[in-house]
Amino acid sequence: MTRTAAARSITRPEIGAQGSGFAKVFGFLREQLLEGSIRNGDRLLPERELALQLGVSRPIVREELRALSMMGVVEIRERVGTVVCQPDVSVLGDVFAFSLAQVPDAIDDVMQARIALECQAIRLACQRATTADIERLREALDAIEATMNDADGGGLADFNFHLALVRASKSDTIVQLYAAMATLLTRSHRDRRRVVADAMKRTVFEDHRRLLEAVITGDGDAADLALRRHFHIGDELRRQKALAPAKNAAAQAAKTRKNKEETS
Repeated sequence: MTRTAAARSITRPEIGAQGSGFAKVFGFLREQLLEGSIRNGDRLLPERELALQLGVSRPIVREELRALSMMGVVEIRERVGTVVCQPDVSVLGDVFAFSLAQVPDAIDDVMQARIALECQAIRLACQRATTADIERLREALDAIEATMNDADGGGLADFNFHLALVRASKSDTIVQLYAAMATLLTRSHRDRRRVVADAMKRTVFEDHRRLLEAVITGDGDAADLALRRHFHIGDELRRQKALAPAKNAAAQAAKTRKNKEETS
């Protein structure tokens, strides 16, 4: 890093022989970012100096910087050096999706986290939403109504409404965490739309309309209650989906028994 001489001299005294090369390089960079010693656009120390500070070999430093580059944390520029970057949150979302891809019932756990984030987000939105936020929510609501019979389009419209709601909170941390779950949430919205009964489609639209009205009036308690009631629909749909294989298996078994009785 080249911003100041003081910043160049900063080390982590607790870093010793313990831990892997990646842990040392990653931990050093993380701590420097948290302390404000380095920022987006700053250049890191040359590999040799960084290796000496961290007590690892240059090949290890080089390898781990390349790994961090793939994560979007740094950028290795020819004849310039390693520069700190602002990671693309979509990369975090991809890593998040991959890490949970083979975890049983992962989507249920994600949905619980989503509820916690959105319930706080909507309360903040009631205080902070701007005219532009309200317009984005109106547009998303119109899209939900226009795509009631389209599972893919409707699922995306539903996600976009909730994303607009989260963004209206003006909380960068909530927005970043929510964006990290975007891949899984979009899929969840789409899957639920495929099992929503026709009679319930208008209810889904009305739920979103009530959420928008609560944000417009700035009633945080009403908004929180309306959102939790809306989430209850999703919980019920997921429960029905989980029970569907057992019901289908039972129905098939009953049909098989009946056929055997009729042919015996």
